[in-house]
Amino acid sequence: MRVLLVEDEPTLREQISTSLKEAGFVIDQADNGLDALHLGTHEAFDAIILDLGLPVMDGMTVLKNWRTDGLKTPVLILTARDSWHEKVSGIDAGADDYLSKPFHMQELLARLRALIRRASGNASSTLTCGTVMLDTTSGRVTVGSKSISLTSHELKVLSFLMHHQDQVISRTTLTEHIYAQDFDRDSNTIDVFIARLRKKIPENMIETVRGLGYRLHCAT
Repeated sequence: MRVLLVEDEPTLREQISTSLKEAGFVIDQADNGLDALHLGTHEAFDAIILDLGLPVMDGMTVLKNWRTDGLKTPVLILTARDSWHEKVSGIDAGADDYLSKPFHMQELLARLRALIRRASGNASSTLTCGTVMLDTTSGRVTVGSKSISLTSHELKVLSFLMHHQDQVISRTTLTEHIYAQDFDRDSNTIDVFIARLRKKIPENMIETVRGLGYRLHCAT
């Protein structure tokens, strides 16, 4: 899953970015509001972490612009510990959750995973599709009672499909959500990851919809 991290403090931004990458997220970064506004508007993200105290354009203005333009991506705002008015204003402006600084990284990760699950209509931390189960907390995948080993990109593709079960997902969409903006994207590699996944999960579970993309078929 792909996340936009907007934080102007370099040390904190690097700490958050490292933790998110270790947890399997794909990260794009911005250190000012104007760049954040552009990225959030023109790139595809599964969630956004937004600090409110940003240079050039403050985070609240960025958030209001996104929501006015119809952007529905879940947004988690970061606020100062005692700035209750920022929390209220942020929620009213369209934020989905908030976290006060300083915070524990595990709480940030938990809140982020929950936002992404809720955005795709999933309440549990465990996603199920037929005999396939994905624990979004640990990244562990099982087929029946058997744990299977996936590469990082195979897991990213499967995770996105599991979050969007029974929906047709194009190669372009998959590419946008498993690679950061500065990565040399190649949608042809999606076919390779899909072929590998079909060897590890029930083969007919991933359906090719000719000319459109793929669908993870979970109906019983």
